[in-house]
Amino acid sequence: MSYLLSVIPSDLITVDPEVLGGTPVFKGTRVPVKTLFEYLEDNYTLDEFLECFPSVTHGMACRVLEKSEQVLLSAVAA
Repeated sequence: MSYLLSVIPSDLITVDPEVLGGTPVFKGTRVPVKTLFEYLEDNYTLDEFLECFPSVTHGMACRVLEKSEQVLLSAVAA
């Protein structure tokens, strides 16, 4: 996850030892980024995730997914 944090802009994700013990969260929230992936893995839709965590905007979630995709695809291509 540390590599992912180095390529995802800090306006999307923050890591603060005072917030959830340093767990990466969506900026301005206490929602762990990992929760988005867990919801999607459990076959919830993005809209269902956003309904459960209204402090995360649609744009934030989509940008994290897009950046994650870029990181994964660039790692495979390398």
